[in-house]
Amino acid sequence: MSAFMYGVVVQWKLDLRNRGILLTYYVVPLLFFSFMGAIFTSIDPAAKDTLIQTMTIFGVTMGAILGAPTPLVELYGSEIRKAYSIGGIPLWVVAVNNYLSAFIHLLIMSLVVFICAPLMYDAVVPTHLWLYFLSLVIFIMASLAVGTVLGLFIRSAMKLTMLAQLIFLPSIMLSGIMFQADLLPNEFGIAGKFFPATWGMQSMTSEVLDLQLYIPLAAILVISIAVSWYRLSTMVAE
Repeated sequence: MSAFMYGVVVQWKLDLRNRGILLTYYVVPLLFFSFMGAIFTSIDPAAKDTLIQTMTIFGVTMGAILGAPTPLVELYGSEIRKAYSIGGIPLWVVAVNNYLSAFIHLLIMSLVVFICAPLMYDAVVPTHLWLYFLSLVIFIMASLAVGTVLGLFIRSAMKLTMLAQLIFLPSIMLSGIMFQADLLPNEFGIAGKFFPATWGMQSMTSEVLDLQLYIPLAAILVISIAVSWYRLSTMVAE
């Protein structure tokens, strides 16, 4: 267990030294929060009610979809993978280390938004903190699971960038963080329900524990884990 946790810490430190990862985990989400937070609250004062949630959804989605898959593509798509096999290190260890490292990074980023939003923009703090953080943790887990699938199936950074954008942009536009989801055409509203961001927004803004909001996130998490495990098992045979 100590060796496994050491691997997580090493991956976490490597992420901090990777400029591309650092941009998607911290720099861009927090800059977006700084500028768009001011714009949202000046245009619509009611945006303060959900500012913490919307900025967190954006940051987590960016980090999980655009950032987390990158180390996996760099490793599994290179000769380094063979070194792990020769050394007797299971391939799943890399994916799990990356997942846990990314989880810590995105949780820290979310805490920065949670603390700074009320101070900078007088944002409303969620009434039930335990419910908010429960929803946040489940949302991060589901989003990172999707990002892990991308990292395992895509072999080139260029293809990853293109496909990740095709997931990231609809997630942001259809989740309800830019404008109310009920203003969207019915077809777009249905499409938005396939993305974790939509359910993350609904669960993080809910004032009651509604299990129906967590079932889609749990389903995305379980399906992504199953797909990732299948992919890892096929890599061993390659």
